[in-house]
Amino acid sequence: MAATSKRLCFHLPCAALFLILALFLQPGGGQKKKENMLVEKVEQMMEWSSRRSVIRMNGEKFRRFVKAPPRNYSVIVMFTALQPQRQCSLNMNSAPTFMHFPAKGKPKRADTFDLQRIGFASEQLAKWIHDRTDVQIRVFRPPNYSGTIALALLVSLVGGLLYLRRNNLEFIYNKTGWAMAALCVVFAMTSGQMWNHIRGPPYAHKNPQNGQVSYIHGSSQAQFVAESHIILLLNTAITMGMVLLNEAATSKGDVGKRRIICLVGLGLVVFFFSFLLSIFRSKYHGYPYSFLIK
Repeated sequence: MAATSKRLCFHLPCAALFLILALFLQPGGGQKKKENMLVEKVEQMMEWSSRRSVIRMNGEKFRRFVKAPPRNYSVIVMFTALQPQRQCSLNMNSAPTFMHFPAKGKPKRADTFDLQRIGFASEQLAKWIHDRTDVQIRVFRPPNYSGTIALALLVSLVGGLLYLRRNNLEFIYNKTGWAMAALCVVFAMTSGQMWNHIRGPPYAHKNPQNGQVSYIHGSSQAQFVAESHIILLLNTAITMGMVLLNEAATSKGDVGKRRIICLVGLGLVVFFFSFLLSIFRSKYHGYPYSFLIK
């Protein structure tokens, strides 16, 4: 009995010693494994970036190198596809989308680049990256001489026209010509061409889920280039209708012909203004008024 007690007393300290060693060694081993995994991930991404400045990822690489811990680096990701087989469901409604994944924590609302509000300009994207990561990116643009060439061609064209018609400059005082030029400027400005020049929106949007193409943006804060063209054509048609109505009221021709011109002008104004109002109503949700077309 005494020998058994001594043997038990000998085994108990040994068991306690092994337990203490296991408690001390297990976290250290796990930490070492995480460090090795982190080193491998960083080395792999550095190797990819040395080959190509933009790293292309599939669903597996995205989950391993961007979302899965451990990670001590932040990543800027551009999502270019929304197909379900990509398995990158992040509640996105459009592509491309830029997102910042910080080294710690989950992405916040400010970690998503607002393309609809800010646009596609490289300088704006570089500024957003600097705000999120403190990494300064310098944008270099090659010189663009297209504007200078276009201005030189315009000046040459006007100068040549004036030189050829130097003996008869009555066309300068042509009211119809100046009115047409003014209308072209008004149509371009009211259709949003200047906004397109500043923001650089896409021509249209194709839904990746069903392939449907949208030419009218659903928000009042953005538009497509095709939408500007549609608005320009609608404004032109309405203006033509108003001109025909004015012609029918002021001309002194045949009464039947004036009546036909009046009906055509009225039809143009009514139909295309109703179409324009329906587009405005679809963009400004809750707008109560409509006419003919809803």
